[in-house]
Amino acid sequence: MSATASSIGAAKKLMTADEFWEFVHQPENQDRDFELIRGEVVEVSRPTRLHGVVASQITFELQLYARATKNGYVVGNDSGIAISDDPDSVLGPDVAYFTDTNKFEDLHPKWGDVPPVLAVEISSPNDRPGRVNAKIQEYLTNGVKVVWQVDYEERNVTVYRPNKMMEVVREGGELTGGDDLPGLVVKVADIFKLPGERGA
Repeated sequence: MSATASSIGAAKKLMTADEFWEFVHQPENQDRDFELIRGEVVEVSRPTRLHGVVASQITFELQLYARATKNGYVVGNDSGIAISDDPDSVLGPDVAYFTDTNKFEDLHPKWGDVPPVLAVEISSPNDRPGRVNAKIQEYLTNGVKVVWQVDYEERNVTVYRPNKMMEVVREGGELTGGDDLPGLVVKVADIFKLPGERGA
């Protein structure tokens, strides 16, 4: 059998989370951003300023909630979560809310494998819908209770929960934590305003 013929049916080698850790920390990859989706490495683009502002606004709102309830903490900057294995996925939500600890010293030194209660994905114009949908499904099937997909061009947020219909909340509406994050209320309009606009 020729080498070509024998390779036709060969399965594509999938990367593990440990291998992915080594890969992203190679010198040539230090200034690039990647995710691991079901064993396959995907390079992601650097966010726009609009993207960064919206992420910062959501982080601020969630920080206020965390301080008020003294239950949980907020993670930003696309910090990795080893969310599933065999095949492995390491995803970087734009913002995430965790309730697994209240002590800084207990935080995992690498990515950690405890899913957040809430994961926030901010859509960018160059995002591929299929890739975004794949991430959302990975979240929902691996323990994340709520996903907010934020569209700053349309100024709305699509809310996903496991085994429930998605809900689109427009600029005049409010995002709530429901039973998963009781008492959390975020006005959608506020995440699309700069601080100086809020008092206008």
